[in-house]
Amino acid sequence: MTDSNNNSIQDLLLRALALQQEGDLGEAEKHFRQALRQEPRSVPALYSLAAIEHTRKNYPVALRLIDRALKIFPNFTAALDAKAVILRSLGRLEESQSLHLRARTLEQGGGAHGDVETPARRATDGANKLTIDHPKQSLGLKLQEAGDREGARQVFLALIDERPDDFVALYSLAVIAAQLGSPSEGLAWIDRVLKNNPNHAQSQFARGTLLQQMGLFDDALAAFDRANLIDPTYLDAWNNKASLFQTLSREYDAYDCLLQALKHHPRDEKLLHNTGTILTVLKRDTEAIAYFDKLLAVNPKYEYAPGYRFFAKLHTCQWDNYEEERQAIIEAVKRGEPAINPLAFFSLSEDPAEQLKCSQIFAQTKYPVAKGPLWRGEAYKHRKIRLAYLSPDFREHPVGHLMVGVIEQHDRIRFETFGFSLGINDGSRLRTRFRLGFDHFFDCKERTSLEIAQLIRACEVDILVDLAGYTSSARPEIFAMRPAPVQVNYLGFPGTSGAAWMDFLIADNVVIPPGEERHYQESVLRLPCCYLPIDDQVQASKETPTRESMGLPSRGRVYCSFNHDYKINPPIWDLWMDLLREDPQSTLWLMKLNDAAEANLRKEANRRDIDPSRLVFATRVPRVEDHLARYRLIDVFLDTAPYNAHSTVTDVIRAGGTVVTMPGRTFASRVAASYIEHNGATDSAITNNKAEYLEKARRGKKNLPDLQERMSERYGPGLSSAASMATNLEEIYEGVSN
Repeated sequence: MTDSNNNSIQDLLLRALALQQEGDLGEAEKHFRQALRQEPRSVPALYSLAAIEHTRKNYPVALRLIDRALKIFPNFTAALDAKAVILRSLGRLEESQSLHLRARTLEQGGGAHGDVETPARRATDGANKLTIDHPKQSLGLKLQEAGDREGARQVFLALIDERPDDFVALYSLAVIAAQLGSPSEGLAWIDRVLKNNPNHAQSQFARGTLLQQMGLFDDALAAFDRANLIDPTYLDAWNNKASLFQTLSREYDAYDCLLQALKHHPRDEKLLHNTGTILTVLKRDTEAIAYFDKLLAVNPKYEYAPGYRFFAKLHTCQWDNYEEERQAIIEAVKRGEPAINPLAFFSLSEDPAEQLKCSQIFAQTKYPVAKGPLWRGEAYKHRKIRLAYLSPDFREHPVGHLMVGVIEQHDRIRFETFGFSLGINDGSRLRTRFRLGFDHFFDCKERTSLEIAQLIRACEVDILVDLAGYTSSARPEIFAMRPAPVQVNYLGFPGTSGAAWMDFLIADNVVIPPGEERHYQESVLRLPCCYLPIDDQVQASKETPTRESMGLPSRGRVYCSFNHDYKINPPIWDLWMDLLREDPQSTLWLMKLNDAAEANLRKEANRRDIDPSRLVFATRVPRVEDHLARYRLIDVFLDTAPYNAHSTVTDVIRAGGTVVTMPGRTFASRVAASYIEHNGATDSAITNNKAEYLEKARRGKKNLPDLQERMSERYGPGLSSAASMATNLEEIYEGVSN
C-alpha cells in the first residue's frame, strides 16, 4: 500500500471517529466502510463498526465484525472485551466470562515483566484517568492496541506537530519506542511527559521500565520508588521493583516490596503469585504454599499456580492429597493447560509424551520465538569453531562440578571457547577454574537478556550450548532471540525444551533409547558414553569419617539417599520404610535441606510404624572431597523415582558406594542407569520393578577395600574422564557445525 493510500485511510478513520464521537453513527459508518473497502484488514474500522452495530442491537452483525478483527489480531484485548460484551448481549454468559478472563490474562503479561503500559490500558483507571479529546488520540490508540505500531506512530507524530505537549501522544511514542527495541528513544519521549507533569505515577513507572531495559538498574529502582511515593497503591511499580531486585539477587528486598504491595492489594493474583515464587527462591516453601493457596482461592485457573504449589509441597515433603493433586496436574497438561513448570513435572510424570507436551506449553507461553531473530542466516568463516556455553552455574554447583573439567580439556586448536555466566560470582576455586578455562569469559549477571543475546551475536558464536534449560536463574529467552546458528540443550535440564528455537539435545542411548526420539522437540544427538561428565581432578578424601562423627549409629546397615527432597515421594518412601521394617538395626541417611522436610519425613516414618530416630539427616560439609568420603560409610544408596539421582550418582559410585535404581521411560528417570551401565559399575543394580528394587537393596553392600584402586583405573584415561568427554562432545559439535 502506498503512503498516499495509507494517509487517505487514516484521514477516513479520523473523520469517522470524530463523527462517531459526535453521535452521527450513520455518517461514521459510511466512512468506516469506505476505509474497509480500501483496506479490508483495517482493525480499527472493524472494531468501530462492531461497536456501532452493537449500539443498534444488531448483535449477530456486531459479532461477525469483531470476529474479523480478532482473526487479524487475536490478542487485541479491547476487541476481546468488546466480543465479551456482545456475547453477553446474546445471552452467552459463560463464553463472555471466559473472554474477559483471557483479556485480563493477556494484560498480565505486561507490567510486571518490564513492559511499559499503553495509555489505553489505564485510560479509565482512577487517578491516571486520561482525557481523550482528539480523534488522532483515539485512532492512534486503536492502531496501537491492534498491533499496528508504525501506523500509530505516524498518527501520534502528526498530533505532536499540532499539540507538542499532548500527553497521550508523547506517552504512546515512548511505549512504541520501547516495543520496537529503542528504550533510549522512549526515555526521551517520557522525559518530555514528566517535564510537564513530574507527579504522574504512570510516567515515572514507564521511565523505570525503560531504564531497566537499558540496564540502568539503580536509576530504574529510583523511578519505581518515585512512582510509589506518588501513588503507594501503584501495583505494577511494586511488582517491577520486586522483579528487578530479584534480578540483582536482592531477594529479601524483593519480598519486602511484595509485602508492601499486598497491604494495598491483598487479593491481587499477580502479587500473590510473585510472593509465592520469591519465597520458594528463599527456600521458605511452607510460607510459599500459603500464598499459592490464596492465589488458587482467588483464581483456580491462574497459570502454573497448581504446579508451583505442588512443587513447594514436594520440597517440604508435605504429601497430603499427593496422588489426587498429581493426577489433576497431569490431566491439566494433557488438556494443554499451563499448569506446571517442566522441571517440577519431572518429579511427578512417568511419561515422556506428557513431559514433551508440558515443555511445549511452557515454551510457547513463556518464551515464544522472537519475531526478529538476531542471527539471520549469515555464514561465518572462522578459523576455529566458536563454541559458547551459557549457564548460571559456573560456580560451586553440581553442574559446575560436572562441566569444569570438560571446559578445561577442550581442544584449543579446533575450538575457541566462550563462557557467558548468568549467575553469581561466589569467589570459589571452581569459579576461578571456569574463568581461566574459557578463552573468553563474560560475567553477564547484571546484563539484560537482550544485551546478552546481542553480545553472543556480536561474538559470532557458531554453537551456543545451554547448560540450564528451565532451571533456577536460567534465561531461555536468550535462545528464543536466536543469537547463534546452532543452539544445543545439554546437561543442566534432563529433558526436552519443547521449544522451536532449540535445535539439538545431547543425550546417550540409555537416557533416550533408540526409537524414543519422537518425545523430544530437538534432534537427539547421542554420545558413546554416559552424557554426564565428571571432574576427574576431584577425588574423595583419603580420610574416612567415623560413623559417630556423622551422627550414625556405630553398628547396623546404613541405607542412604542424598537426593533432593522434592524427588522423594510416597511410593518410594513406602519402599524405604519396608527395608527399615525388615531390618530393625538399619538406618536411613538423608540430606537435610530444610526443617519442614525433616519434620514431615519423621512424621511419615512414624505413620508407617518406623521409629523417626532411625532417620539421620546429614548437613553440608565445606569440601566436596570430604562429602565424597562420607559415602564410604554407606551400605546401599537408594535411588529415587521417577526423578533419579544425577550428579549425586556419579559421586556415590566414584566414592565406592553401591547404587540401586529403578529406571522408567523418561530421561530424568534413566540417568542413574546410564551412569551405572556405561561405566561398568557392576556392584550397583538396575532394577525393573519394586520387588526387584527391594531385593537388590537388601543384598547390596559396601564395595571391597581395593575399590579406590579400581575406581582410579576406571576414571583415569577411561570412558568418563573429562578429556574423553571433551573429545566426544567435540565430535558432535563438529558434526552440527558443518
